Amino acid sequence: MELTAHEVWSRVLERAESAVTEQSFRTWLEGTGAVGVSDGELVVEGPSQFHIEWVEDKFGGLLRELVAAVVGRPIRVTFRAAQSAPSLSFPELDLNAPQSDPVLGVSTAIPDRRRSNLNERYTFDRYVVGGNNELAAAACRAVAEQPARMYNPLFLYGGVGLGKTHLMHAVGNRILDRDPHVRVAYVSSEQFTNALVTAIQEGQTADFRRRYRNMDVLLVDDIHFLEGKERTQEEFFHTFNALHDAQHQLVITSDRPPKDMPGIEERLVSRFEWGLVADIKPPDYETRMAILRKKAEYDRLTLDDDVIDFIARSCTASVRELEGAVIKLLAYSSLTHRDVDVALARTALQGMLRPPESTHRLTPKRIQNAVAREWGVSPEALTSKRRTRELTVPRQVAMYLIRDLLDEPLVRVGNLFNRDHSTVIHSVRKVESGLEADARLRHRVEHVRSLLTDGS
Repeated sequence: MELTAHEVWSRVLERAESAVTEQSFRTWLEGTGAVGVSDGELVVEGPSQFHIEWVEDKFGGLLRELVAAVVGRPIRVTFRAAQSAPSLSFPELDLNAPQSDPVLGVSTAIPDRRRSNLNERYTFDRYVVGGNNELAAAACRAVAEQPARMYNPLFLYGGVGLGKTHLMHAVGNRILDRDPHVRVAYVSSEQFTNALVTAIQEGQTADFRRRYRNMDVLLVDDIHFLEGKERTQEEFFHTFNALHDAQHQLVITSDRPPKDMPGIEERLVSRFEWGLVADIKPPDYETRMAILRKKAEYDRLTLDDDVIDFIARSCTASVRELEGAVIKLLAYSSLTHRDVDVALARTALQGMLRPPESTHRLTPKRIQNAVAREWGVSPEALTSKRRTRELTVPRQVAMYLIRDLLDEPLVRVGNLFNRDHSTVIHSVRKVESGLEADARLRHRVEHVRSLLTDGS
């Protein structure tokens, strides 16, 4: 069956969304569209000449690979500017709908995710929970079941590509599944800023305020981009107060905790900490394996366990890196007409494989020896069955550092110490909590880490 230009580009964008940063996708790719397709060419338009030149320069290679994977063969992709550029707009919400209208002018009871700016693919069912995101995921589920009852605001923070935006959309989607009449809006801080600027220019600040302050649930992504934007922070401060006072839910994400955003006003930082602040860390090996299996299941991909294991061990930075690796591997397989195996994965992903230079010489034995020296015990004692007080802490630290520096599976770490994986989980969590509360322990652990990563 022949695909239309729109269908081809929709599939390309769906794959590209996992391969680039959230900010890049929203800023550069989301506004593009395909206007024509033939046997040898796909024509893609963007809102302006500058925009389309940037897309072709920064993402042209990736997009051509994805187009080839979608249509099954390489074809020419032509980028061009549209005849007229659309003006900046708010999320698709009806300004003229009466406030009593529960769905802002939508008469049907079926949730319209487009009007809320939600991505239907981001659900809790498609989100893999591990030790790196357990608290954040549980908090989001609680908020989705009872908005404004548990954690308000809910503030999620973590590095790029770790799943913050997925969780935020999952909250909105679950709320609309339960009650299509709830007014939900997802917006990035950049969109919020642009919308405010447009409202000021066009004399529509009252409409702007009504739009956001009448939401039942407001999901604001990448709040750290408001750093240094005093007028936008002022507006968001009053929007926050209006929603919170009305007992309406706010979910906010950032790449860092509230206290580490020096360009954000203190009064906003204080409000961000009113509810629950939860972090999301990079996924461990087991979680990365689960993520890849989940992606293969939902996208109906055939990936052998050895290929999944290779990707999980090679791409450790983020969820987005894992998904991008799968997309690149499948595109490479399609273009070269080769079956997916570890050899192909090693070739296809060589540009993405970045083993840490400071840790590739490390072994569990070296870590055990370094910890043993720091605590004045023998390496053999760490792996013995003895449970004396002088051995408990260094044994736990050694397990923690092996997991942290080498990302070894729980079962393998347990075997190194003649313990089961549940003991390893307990030990890692014990050290993590100790690092926050005990400055002396933190100093000793960091001293050992520096000796190991400096190659001493």
